Amino acid sequence: MEFTFNAFYTLIAAVIVLLLGRFLVNKIGFLSRYNIPEPVAGGLVAAVVSLLVHSLWGYSITFSSELQTSFMLIFFASIGLSANFMKLKEGGIGLVVFLICVASFIVVQNAVGMSLASLLGVDPLIGLIAGSITLTGGHGTAGAWGEILEVEHGIQGALALGMASATFGLIIGGIIGGPLAKLLINRYNLSQPRTVRQINDRDTHPAPDFPELAPFENPHQVRLITADNAITTLGMFAACLAFAEFMTGYSKGTWFELPTFVWALGGGVVLRNVLESIFKVDIFDRAIDVFGNSSLSLYLAMALLSLKLWQLADLAGPLVVILGAQTLTMALYAAFITFRVMGKNYDAAVLAAGHCGFGMGATPTAVANMQAITNMYGPSHKAFLIVPLCGAFFVDLINATVIQLILKFFA
Repeated sequence: MEFTFNAFYTLIAAVIVLLLGRFLVNKIGFLSRYNIPEPVAGGLVAAVVSLLVHSLWGYSITFSSELQTSFMLIFFASIGLSANFMKLKEGGIGLVVFLICVASFIVVQNAVGMSLASLLGVDPLIGLIAGSITLTGGHGTAGAWGEILEVEHGIQGALALGMASATFGLIIGGIIGGPLAKLLINRYNLSQPRTVRQINDRDTHPAPDFPELAPFENPHQVRLITADNAITTLGMFAACLAFAEFMTGYSKGTWFELPTFVWALGGGVVLRNVLESIFKVDIFDRAIDVFGNSSLSLYLAMALLSLKLWQLADLAGPLVVILGAQTLTMALYAAFITFRVMGKNYDAAVLAAGHCGFGMGATPTAVANMQAITNMYGPSHKAFLIVPLCGAFFVDLINATVIQLILKFFA
């Protein structure tokens, strides 16, 4: 028997998952030591409980996907609204170098997936599904390309395989990022963990001048905002989402067709910089940060709430092997390529954790990974300048180009 939760019940369930995750991370040393994000900790427990209920009594719950999508779009809009062109220059050459690392990994990811698929005797395009389509691309890209692969390339069940692979990536990306960064930080003595008192003092007693942070940096720190600021910021978010919905429909079937979340991010970038540069409007970054971080946590909680583990059990053996190899490849690449190329310092370790997040799952997972690390070891302004825009915008354009080239070759 299946129950359907509307938006209100879905929101209540997501909040419960977040509170559970916070409780678990605070009480279980393993989770805090290895910097597992709170939404991942609570969401995995909820997924296991859901599996037990389904196995024992046959009950399952379908949650509101529209609400989950809305929070995802708000998160990406917040990235765009935080993108002050003048501040982005702070990323400097590091942004370019990191983008080259990420672009190279997309090629490696597809090479691993398609090579293993051939060795295991299945269609190489199955390896592409278990490659950058779902792992770097996430659920949205998996849905878009799954239909194309089924209709135009005859890959039966491509959509279902894509959703399962993307879900696996979302989970594993949130699990390996924190421990990998912790290993690098400890091995090279890059930083020392903060005490609980230091963390609480930072969160509850901000400095009087309140220095501006990079987007999503220090999510638990107190932000002093007013009702007027909140209302103005909500209006900007609404404008970004309206623009994204319009452009998604308008560009459908054209050469400039892009996923809705990319339009939401792009709309935020344009709106922010037009208001600041032309109309001289002061944008209140603290309110954007509050709404963005809240949406990030709720999106991840809802994504894991919607996970049906019994469906993953139906994965074919070859797909399990490919996804396992992809996990190992991601960890090794982040440790030996991303970390070293970005400077072998504390910022590089945080960037490696972020790369694990969107290289296996999605940009929200990357941000959650970095937040878990910086909450324990201290801020990384550079990482929070580079990863959100790189992971949300540039990577999708590169990924789409690589996938198109591969499909043209195999066609």
